[in-house]
Amino acid sequence: MDIEAFRIHAHRFSDWMADYLATIEQYPVRSQVQPGEISAQIPGACPVQGEPMEAIFADFQEKILPGITHWQHPRFFAYFTANSSPPSVLAEMLTATLGAQCMLWETSPAATELEERMTVWLRDLLDLPAEFIGSIQDSASASTLSAIIAACEKATSGRASREGLAGGPPLVVYASQEAHSSIEKGARIAGIGSANVRKIPVRDDYGMDPAALAGAIAEDRAAGRIPACIVACFGATGLGSVDPLPEIGRIARAEDIHLHVDAAWAGSALILPEVRATLAGLEYVDSFVFNPHKWLFTNFDCSTFYMRDPSRLAAALSLTPTYLESHADDMTPEYRDWSIALGRRFRALKLWFVMRSYGAEKMRDMVRNHIHWTRHLAGLIRGAKNFEIATEPRFALLTFRFTPDWATSDDQLDAVNEELLRRVNDDGTLYLTKTRANGRIVIRFMIGQTYTTLPHVEQGWARIQELARQIPTPSHDAES
Repeated sequence: MDIEAFRIHAHRFSDWMADYLATIEQYPVRSQVQPGEISAQIPGACPVQGEPMEAIFADFQEKILPGITHWQHPRFFAYFTANSSPPSVLAEMLTATLGAQCMLWETSPAATELEERMTVWLRDLLDLPAEFIGSIQDSASASTLSAIIAACEKATSGRASREGLAGGPPLVVYASQEAHSSIEKGARIAGIGSANVRKIPVRDDYGMDPAALAGAIAEDRAAGRIPACIVACFGATGLGSVDPLPEIGRIARAEDIHLHVDAAWAGSALILPEVRATLAGLEYVDSFVFNPHKWLFTNFDCSTFYMRDPSRLAAALSLTPTYLESHADDMTPEYRDWSIALGRRFRALKLWFVMRSYGAEKMRDMVRNHIHWTRHLAGLIRGAKNFEIATEPRFALLTFRFTPDWATSDDQLDAVNEELLRRVNDDGTLYLTKTRANGRIVIRFMIGQTYTTLPHVEQGWARIQELARQIPTPSHDAES
């Protein structure tokens, strides 16, 4: 394809992109295809001769698009959002065109220096400690893995990166039972292993129990194991729970254990002064992650990772063969040493576009609306027959259950809520996911998509009630 043909197709594609965003509500939120349906339409081998872009794009629309779950749909209420926005998309177009690999300052000075500046902008918007030094990673999973690696470096005085963990006392990572699976995965990758991840019990509010944490640490020390890292949640994935950071922080400080905060989703809410006022204990924190790609309207992938002392991570990850030597090494951060991958995308550009385009006040308004609408939804659920709030709104997440009169046992309630969720997601009007609270199935409703408005929330709730009414009541014979 020559440049003029590229120009023609680029204009056509950009028109399609605008039309897609303008008409996205015509699609079912979750893809309705069956496993194997897409691959059955794709040839088994690469074509010998090139094909015209018109044919390729037609196949994209006819064969690929039906297999897409539309994360930018305003009735996407599942998981946590992977948000986008027009300024972010435009920046991604420029990033893709530049095609820069930003591993070193000299491979694109603007990428390094803009990343440095954007992490300061975000740190100050969230009112994080001024000592926090940030970098942009691809995901909270990679950021948490980096935190665990830094913790291993501290706990072993550098032995982990020089000699490995074999032959030494086992290292231990602590997190609540509500913590994300990426923490255990990070421990596996770092060589700590699942057997050395302690899943600490939670209190009635689903936050980590500090007394249980202290007991687990004491038990591990008595057994000759080395407590290396504590991961505290600010907005855990399942129920949005918040661990008691001041109490955990005092334990971490007294025990000299690296304390990492996983705020992947809810960290974005710290741009609101009223939310920031509820978070204490950051003075104890060694590292902190949140994802602008979840709730700050920036395209995936974009995870902002802060450390008080990045030198520990750099000591563990830095390798400088001759072909990576740079005259700027001592003058600017070399972010290749602060992340798992050597290659790095120009992620800071889309943050720059988003924050300049919306401004702090508009972003605050959008996040604040999502929180208010979640509380409004909670009121609607409380007033509805045969429904109950399972866990109260936490930021922009709540969970609920359908409780028909005939479902009198926990197993029946689990089954009917599984059935309701299946019907909702097969219907395509909205998309929801499930989790467990006190061991029972509950349905999550998370509000945070860029294009969502209050009517979308109310329409989604109305459809849930309609679909619940369609679930047949078991007959007496079936019950017996």
